[in-house]
Amino acid sequence: LKDQFDNLDKHTQWGIDFLEKYAKFVKERIEIEQNYAKQLRNLVKKYCPKRSPKDEEPRFTSCIAFFNILNELNDYAGQREVVAEEMGHRVYGELMRYSHDLKTERKMHLQEGRKAQQYLDMCWKQMDNSKKKFERECREAEKAQQSYERLDNDTNATKADVEKAKQQLNLRTHMADENKNEYAAQLQNFNGEQHKHYYIVIPQIYKQLQEMDERRTIKLSECYKGFADSERKVIPIISKCLEGMILAAKSVDEHRDSQLVIDCFKSGFEPPGDFPFEDYSQNIYRTISDGTISTPKQEGMRIDTKTTVGKAKGKLWLFGKKPKPQSPPLTPTSLYTSSTPNGSQYPIFSIEPVHYCMNDIKTGKPRIPSFRSLKRGYFCLQGPALEDFSHLPPEQRRKKLQQRIDELNRELQKETDQKDALIKMKDVYEKNPQMGDPSSLQPKLTETMSNMDRLRMEIHKNEAWLSEVEGKVATRSDRRHSSDINHLVTQGRESPEGSYTDDANQEVRGPPQQHAHPSEFDDEFEDDDPLPAIGHCKAIYPFDGHNEGTLAMKEGEILYIIEEDKGDGWTRARRHNGEEGYVPTSYIDVTLEKNSKGA
Repeated sequence: LKDQFDNLDKHTQWGIDFLEKYAKFVKERIEIEQNYAKQLRNLVKKYCPKRSPKDEEPRFTSCIAFFNILNELNDYAGQREVVAEEMGHRVYGELMRYSHDLKTERKMHLQEGRKAQQYLDMCWKQMDNSKKKFERECREAEKAQQSYERLDNDTNATKADVEKAKQQLNLRTHMADENKNEYAAQLQNFNGEQHKHYYIVIPQIYKQLQEMDERRTIKLSECYKGFADSERKVIPIISKCLEGMILAAKSVDEHRDSQLVIDCFKSGFEPPGDFPFEDYSQNIYRTISDGTISTPKQEGMRIDTKTTVGKAKGKLWLFGKKPKPQSPPLTPTSLYTSSTPNGSQYPIFSIEPVHYCMNDIKTGKPRIPSFRSLKRGYFCLQGPALEDFSHLPPEQRRKKLQQRIDELNRELQKETDQKDALIKMKDVYEKNPQMGDPSSLQPKLTETMSNMDRLRMEIHKNEAWLSEVEGKVATRSDRRHSSDINHLVTQGRESPEGSYTDDANQEVRGPPQQHAHPSEFDDEFEDDDPLPAIGHCKAIYPFDGHNEGTLAMKEGEILYIIEEDKGDGWTRARRHNGEEGYVPTSYIDVTLEKNSKGA
């Protein structure tokens, strides 16, 4: 390789080019990792839930698992960023720095080799010049010798010419000897430099180039390893991310999701009861057997459907007469809507009115609903949400009330803490007047006490509504159980005369059915007879009763109960002087008399 300087020059340049090529490959890999991590983060951000803290969506296990998978995927994207950062710092950055150093070192070694070659060339030129000069002087000396010999042999030549030629020969011979000595010296010097060049200088330069190339190869090997180590370092964390995804998948519980759906949409309403059998052939039987005993009584006890429709039409006060002033404008026991003290309307759904309505549709002409009921239904669709959540189903109403009670308790705790802080600050001001005026804290303390009283009243009111809802939910199960027993008992019917009959329509529709739905008959018929008292109540809170149809009461006042709450939050009561109206159920303590026929 002593004469392969140019080839080594090309080889070392190829090594540096290959190093930069690999550095470019690592750079593109880093860009791929960065873009991959960025796209993963954008994907996670796109599908992550965007909810405010007030959202109360049911957290299904499948949704929670998906959100956990998104979190794990976000962590996975972070690990890809770590890979890119590690590659950029440990591999790409190191390669670029080493490439710069390698170029500098290679340039230095090549310059040393070129300088050694130039010095050897200079020595060769000096030796060659001395050689040519020595050769020239030797030829001149030969010419001088030939001229001297020619003149010395010539008899015609003068002695002066012979002496001159002899002197010229001696001069040329002397110069040739000097050039000979110089050429010998230059030749010896060149041979020494040439030996030094090929055996000391160039081998040393080549050795340095070889070491440089070997270091380049070692650096590439280290970068290869670092490239793999950057990926291997994050494998444990990536494995944890994948294990987290698997755990999230295993956490999906279909039964729990189903229970969440049930809890979310559970209304607490009872399913409709069975439709009674309506015998349309009884008129034929009455015509055939006019002399029967049960027929006249049955006809006497049945409700005239024509009269019902006529009175219902009379109740459409928009086109006819207005309803009686003592009835509330929004009857709580209406089939469609109800009302609250603030005048809001909301729909109620009760099994008994639906059963009665369907029974009336089956047995007579279709009933014409009053315009008041339609009006209440319209306001129900457009009115705001009620304070006691009575527009919601019982189960949802219970949840909302419980949440509100919890919020009010938290607010009350804050106000209590603020009151305690103000009292302590006031004591400090009283002991150290220079720190502040104690009377300046009195307005804030009064405001805090007022807020605490207001919150306590709100909590008590909501707790009363909550206990009312919980009591109704509990009584529904008892009512459902008793209705099942009554259904079994009424399978065998007796006629009014005590004889057994299988005809459902031959059964007398007596006062118990009308008493079960007094509000329906009050809403559709003109009923002047006072209703019997079924219990009594004591007013827990005062009630103004500004709305039409409501009854004002004082705290501690005793009233008669003539119609219990139908699920709308209102109870119909009567004073001792005979004044009747509706009062809020949550404002009174009700005591019902079992099997009571009236007071």
